[in-house]
Amino acid sequence: MHKPVEEWKSEIGPALKSKVTELGLMGYNQATSEDIWNCLVEKVWKGNPSKRLYEVVQDIFHLSSNIYMSYLTVNAHQDENLAASIAALTENDQTETN
Repeated sequence: MHKPVEEWKSEIGPALKSKVTELGLMGYNQATSEDIWNCLVEKVWKGNPSKRLYEVVQDIFHLSSNIYMSYLTVNAHQDENLAASIAALTENDQTETN
C-alpha cells in the first residue's frame, strides 16, 4: 500500500528510535526522532511523496550522518540569522523609545 510519507509517521516510531540510537553511538547525542523526521522530510522526501512502509523505513535506516549534519547546520544558521534579526529589531525599538 502506498501512502504519502507524512501519513506513515505514526507507524515508524521504532525505526526513528533506532536511528536516534545509531546516531548517538556515532557521537550525535542530541539527535531526536523529531529532528530525524524533519531532516528526512526536508532533505529526502521533498514534496511528501507516496511510498510504501518498507521504503520509508529503508530511507530512515539509510539516512547518512552527512545528510543529518547538513540539515542541522542549515537549521542552526537559520536560527542564528533569526536571532540576529530579532536582536536588531529589539535594539532598534529600544533606541527609538529612548
